[in-house]
Amino acid sequence: MRWAFKGLTTIALVSAAGAEPSSAPVFASVDISQHVYDGGWEYYVGGGMAVFDCDQDRMPDIFAAGGANPSVLLRNTSARAGDIKFVENTPPELILEHVIGAYPLDVNSDGFMDLAVLRVGRNRLLMGQAGCRFTPTPDPLENYDQGWSTAFSATWEAGNTLPTLAFGNYVDRTDPEGPFGTCDTNFLFRPQGSRYVAPIALEPGYCPLSMLFTDWGRRGQADLRVSNDRHYYLHDGQEQMWQMADLPRLYQPEDGWQNHKLWGMGIASRDITGDGIPEVYLTSMGDQRLQMLNKDAGGPSYRDATYGRGTSAHRPYTGGDGRPSTGWHVGFGDVQNDGLDDIFITKGNVQQMPGSAMDDPNNLLLQAADGMFYEAGESAGIASLLRGRGGAMADLNLDGLLDLAVVNRQGPLELYQNITRGAGNWLAVKLRQAAPNRDAIGAWIEVRVGDHMFARELTVGGGHAGGQITAEHFGLGLALSAQIRVIWPDQTVSDWQEVGAGKAVFLTRNATGLKVSVY
Repeated sequence: MRWAFKGLTTIALVSAAGAEPSSAPVFASVDISQHVYDGGWEYYVGGGMAVFDCDQDRMPDIFAAGGANPSVLLRNTSARAGDIKFVENTPPELILEHVIGAYPLDVNSDGFMDLAVLRVGRNRLLMGQAGCRFTPTPDPLENYDQGWSTAFSATWEAGNTLPTLAFGNYVDRTDPEGPFGTCDTNFLFRPQGSRYVAPIALEPGYCPLSMLFTDWGRRGQADLRVSNDRHYYLHDGQEQMWQMADLPRLYQPEDGWQNHKLWGMGIASRDITGDGIPEVYLTSMGDQRLQMLNKDAGGPSYRDATYGRGTSAHRPYTGGDGRPSTGWHVGFGDVQNDGLDDIFITKGNVQQMPGSAMDDPNNLLLQAADGMFYEAGESAGIASLLRGRGGAMADLNLDGLLDLAVVNRQGPLELYQNITRGAGNWLAVKLRQAAPNRDAIGAWIEVRVGDHMFARELTVGGGHAGGQITAEHFGLGLALSAQIRVIWPDQTVSDWQEVGAGKAVFLTRNATGLKVSVY
């Protein structure tokens, strides 16, 4: 089934909701216990964080990679709509070295978030328990030392009780001819019944730093997009898209796939135009790329946004260094609640690369009603000149405003509380369904405000070495309510349900209806 929305544009929301940006976004730095991502060459990349609720108090907690330093769990002690506060409270099973990053997901659908932990060496799949405790699982992952894992994504394929897991592996450190031209093999773990079996090799591998299962064309099935680092694959590699057939295969030019080469660091996917089809943002060294699907091509054929769109973020906008930027984590989110998704990018030199900027501030690209983007990082107060790596955009204190978090290489983790005045109305939505796949990964949430339709896919993966499972945040402008429906992972379509603005809600599957519970 392929979905299409006609005549729906970003400008329509501004008209319907009366939501011209009323004020510029402002963030305040939050004091937090020192945590540093550090280490040698293996930790030039990575530095991801997992943002999720580990104690079921509705407040997002943070697990942050440390590289050669131990990883930490930061427990959220914020009062609702109060000042953001975190305390370090790491259980022994999460004090891990050699961690590149982590992604949260509920693997066994027991209601507790689990963690897929990427490491230099043996990865970990840790099963969540009450009170933010975790236990290792007997699993094929324990038998596969994947060397140096730098990317991850997961999805539930039809008929399975467990998710399909994809691990992207960087340079083969055991190859004496390396590191250049020695990219390692990626692996796909598919379940059989209640267990995982030996993985499928996804070859060739081209040193991925991000991957994402996404239903890129609203066809009812997720494929695996992989963003690769040309610094190490040299001449033969490119970006990749794996079609998730019984035996996965790479999309080819005859399918519409085009050869894209970049220093692929991070992936974000979001419908930002209102046509129901997600755009894709790819971070890199130099130009960052916003790509749109060529809808008439019949396959995954993408074109780059023009320079005039304002999304390339190719050089620092402050700090005095005019050399090209280096982008890492990227996320979409509406920081002013004006109904227009903005873009947050963490930036920072790999280490001492002379051709790239050393003073390289994070970006906050604000979307205007005409679809153009404008830099607001400095005025918003998030223009850190540390070596940014992983990041997150999430409402950390449930006040209806998206906050920011950044893991830095050789610098302290940073939190920024969104204190914007005059922001628009909002809605936070979390899906629930019976096991398996309780969080409905692969579902689409559609939110209708006036003549505008938001279409939001629930995914696990992307970003840079880390991700989040938090409520889906929608800025509504001046609208006092919105209509919502859900296309569940099995393509069942719910009825429309009206929900008032300014609420955080669970939407629980109930035949074709939705049970709305405010939390």
